[in-house]
Amino acid sequence: MMAFITIRFLDILDIFLVALLLYQLYRLIKGTVAFNIVIGLFSLYLLWLVVRALNMQLLGSIMGQFIGVGVLALIIVFHPEIRKFLVFIGTNYNVNRLLSIDKLFGTAKVKTINQEQIENLVDACVSMAKSKTGALIVIAGDSELTDYINTGEKLNARISSSLIRTIFFKNSPLHDGAIIIKENKIKAAGCILPLTQKELDQMLGLRHRAAVGITESTDAVVVIVSEERGSISFTKDGEIKRRISKEVLTTLLEENIVRSE
Repeated sequence: MMAFITIRFLDILDIFLVALLLYQLYRLIKGTVAFNIVIGLFSLYLLWLVVRALNMQLLGSIMGQFIGVGVLALIIVFHPEIRKFLVFIGTNYNVNRLLSIDKLFGTAKVKTINQEQIENLVDACVSMAKSKTGALIVIAGDSELTDYINTGEKLNARISSSLIRTIFFKNSPLHDGAIIIKENKIKAAGCILPLTQKELDQMLGLRHRAAVGITESTDAVVVIVSEERGSISFTKDGEIKRRISKEVLTTLLEENIVRSE
């Protein structure tokens, strides 16, 4: 009597979730050293399967000891990637929104910048690009960015073109770091951001690596002004749009920042 394989809806959902998990893991580690480590571990595991199939007891026993502590070894080796993945889940799948105390108690707060502030920001970037003044401007989304704000000088200042240009003036003590804009204010300047481990164009410097790094693990967007080329770039979700015009920058900010009414 022939038995037919039955596929339930939960089986399809299971396959989809595993595929989604693997895809997101691939996005996080592609272009990094971690990707090469994964390939190496997978090759070692295949070799172990071959050794077991050939019944090579001595070599199989030695390799089995490494495989036996594989989970612990993966946690140690991939600690930064695991942390980044958990932050990615909490940020991109709205877990923080569901568990938000402000939402539970119905308290609303201003999260984003308005049209006038966008114009001030764009004006500052265009002016700094003309004078080849390097700048790194982070605009927070739902992510609090508290850890990064605490690395800089807290300002809590109104967004203005003149203030942004003053902060990034080459003789300013805060010009090397990033400014973080959150809740309609420049919260801090001179902030230190994490650098991405992805392989980027060698023409891109530390500002661009920091911009990619912060947007890989948060929902923030970043505007970069290159000191060497005087060009403007925009970064979101770890992806860079380079050499953009004033009009394109304005459009990107308007599209990616949900402004409060």
